[in-house]
Amino acid sequence: MSEIFTLSDQTKEVLEAVLFAAGHPVTYEKLGQVFEISAREAKSIVEEYAVEYNNGKVTRGIMLLAFEDCCQLCTKEDYIREIRIALGIRRGGNLSASSLETLSIIAYNQPVTRAYIDTVRGVDSSYAVSSLTERGLIESKSRLDAPGRPMLYTTTTAFLRCFGLNSLEDLPALSESDVNLLDSLKEMGGEQLTTEIDEKNAEYSSRAEKLNSDVKSFNICAGTEGCYTLYQYNLRRAELVEEEKNLNLLIDELN
Repeated sequence: MSEIFTLSDQTKEVLEAVLFAAGHPVTYEKLGQVFEISAREAKSIVEEYAVEYNNGKVTRGIMLLAFEDCCQLCTKEDYIREIRIALGIRRGGNLSASSLETLSIIAYNQPVTRAYIDTVRGVDSSYAVSSLTERGLIESKSRLDAPGRPMLYTTTTAFLRCFGLNSLEDLPALSESDVNLLDSLKEMGGEQLTTEIDEKNAEYSSRAEKLNSDVKSFNICAGTEGCYTLYQYNLRRAELVEEEKNLNLLIDELN
C-alpha cells in the first residue's frame, strides 16, 4: 500500500473534511474513488481511523461511525440538550414506549415477522411496525418461507446511526435471565406463529375455494335467461365483491 493509503495527517484531514461536508453516510466505494483505492481498503482505513478518532487524546463532540458499507460523522448523544438549544430544535419526535419495545424485539431477534412481535408483546404491533418503517429504523427485505409468506423485518443502517452503533454486535449485552427469557419467548413465538399461519392458511384456502365455486355458479346462472332478475343479479354480484374484499384482508393478515 502506497504512502497516501496509510493514515497520514493528510489522509485523516481529507477523510474528515469529506464526511463533514457530506453530512450523511458516505459509502466506502465513494471514498475509494476519492483516494483512488478499493472500497475494501477505504473501509480498512476508516475503521482504523475511527478507533483513533473516537478514543484519541483530542476531546471531540462528534464521533466517527463505521458501518458495514458506509461511514458518517455524528454528534455525541451526550450533548443533545445543548444542540437543541443552539439550533432551536423543539423536544419531540421521540419513539413511544410501544415503538421502543417493538424495536428492541426486532433488534435482538431479527429477522422476525409481525406475528412473532405480537406474540412476544402480547398485543397488536401493526402501528408500531408501521411507524418504525416510516422512520426508516426497520425494513422488510424478504419473506418467511412458510404458508402466507409473511414479511421478515430487520433493523437498518439508520437504526445503527441513530443509536450510535457501528454494528449489531455493539448492542448492549443481555443478562443471563434476559437471555433465558428471550429463548423461551422465541420458542413460544415460533410455535404460536406456526399455529396461527396454519389456521389462517386453512381459512384462506376454504374461503377461496368457496368464492371460486360461487363465482363460477354465478357466471353460469347469469348467462341463463330468466335465472336472475336484475335486482337479484346486482345483489349477488355485490355479495361476491364484498367476500373478495374480505378475502384480501385475510391475505394482508397473513403477510
